[in-house]
Amino acid sequence: MSSKQPKYEYVSTAKLPTRMGDFKIHGFVEASGQEHVALSYGEWKEDDVVPIRIHSECLTGDSLFSTRCDCGFQLEKAMQNIVDNGHGVLLYLRQEGRGIGLLNKIRAYNLQDSGMDTVEANEHLGFDADLRSYDICKLMLDTLNVKHVELMTNNPKKLAALKALGIDVVARKPIDHGITKDNKHYLKTKTEKLGHAFDPHVFK
Repeated sequence: MSSKQPKYEYVSTAKLPTRMGDFKIHGFVEASGQEHVALSYGEWKEDDVVPIRIHSECLTGDSLFSTRCDCGFQLEKAMQNIVDNGHGVLLYLRQEGRGIGLLNKIRAYNLQDSGMDTVEANEHLGFDADLRSYDICKLMLDTLNVKHVELMTNNPKKLAALKALGIDVVARKPIDHGITKDNKHYLKTKTEKLGHAFDPHVFK
């Protein structure tokens, strides 16, 4: 039997009451030591279509209420959608700044303050526009007995990643939420350069 550490591993589950409802929080870890969590709400059967959101960590938006992105708004909306639906899962991945990390994201913000867009800033720092991986989502969803999903996203890469992992994506549900005067240019760039599926009317 191999003693090699699994690439991804489930750790534990606990209750997580929130102001939106009573979730459960499930902990996962990569061999590198990076930690991720999934939040589940309600119950489902194996053949049910379960609404899910894959959300990459954004300290500035999720915790510090920044309006220069839509991340915090989307996190709150996704959790509320799950509660309103009666069941669902939020996969919270620790991939700050589309994978470049918090301090590099601040450096990228500084470049954006000087006139670059979000893609140009990442590339100027020597990074690809998006370095995120979604491979751990397979273990997360298998652990929670989720086989068929309705994915809340504007990002076609997330949909393609789940399908490549063998997850049945029955539908994509847009999550156009939290568009402000501070993030319109950022979201327009994500639409034009990263293929995000925002409705064009939101930028007028």
